Amino acid sequence: MNDLLADRYMRFALLAVFVLLALFLLAKTWDAAFGRGPNEPYNTITVTGTGEAVVIPDIAQIDFTVTENASTVGEAQTKSTERVDAALDAVKQLGIEEKDIKTTYYAVNPRYEYSNQTCGYGMPCPPSGPPTIVGYEVAQSIQMKVRDTAKAGQVLEVLGSLGVQNISGPHFTVDDEDAVKGEAREEAIKEAREKAKELAKQLGVRLGRTVSFYENEGGYPMPYGKGGGMDAAMETRVSAVAPTLPMGENETSVSVSVTYEIH
Repeated sequence: MNDLLADRYMRFALLAVFVLLALFLLAKTWDAAFGRGPNEPYNTITVTGTGEAVVIPDIAQIDFTVTENASTVGEAQTKSTERVDAALDAVKQLGIEEKDIKTTYYAVNPRYEYSNQTCGYGMPCPPSGPPTIVGYEVAQSIQMKVRDTAKAGQVLEVLGSLGVQNISGPHFTVDDEDAVKGEAREEAIKEAREKAKELAKQLGVRLGRTVSFYENEGGYPMPYGKGGGMDAAMETRVSAVAPTLPMGENETSVSVSVTYEIH
């Protein structure tokens, strides 16, 4: 009888061991397949890295706005259209393609005046009564990409010669900014990884998987040669001179923060 009980007890103990082992293996398999649960604690280290990429600009962006006034909307629109069309025809002759030219703003607004009366001692009175429409203003803004950056000065020269009043640029940039940023990001991640390896060595731990990643998007610093905005004074010049426009280099910087699991 005692031998029978002992045998049953031994079988029960072996079964319990097998069950516990199976549960342990299942838990390890689950963790390997699906990762650590969101509420399970783990040890981590966080490091930062910074990467930079320097590139020569391949795009010169130039913006200009034409503003015309007239007594009627139609007349103001006609004057604006004629000046804009003349400017566009001229830059297209320099090789600027249609796909690189777009309108960014167009507006028609009335111009108002208040009737002023003369008060005592010849002093003007404050405006009284409703304003009167005395005309209309039409404004159209154009943005263009000059892919042959050497021609940026010629574009400014042509626009000035045609009496375009408000010119902004050139803003020297790169056409594929994502590629430049990707290069800087790769360098930043590499630096962060090297820091993590050195820190893990000093702490006497092993570096594990990446737990989190954060990128600080600092934008695209764009130094560019710019001689200031051009104004209506250009209209008084019979023959404009193409300005000298140093491009320099654009530097893109990316900072990342990476958290690694340690064992």
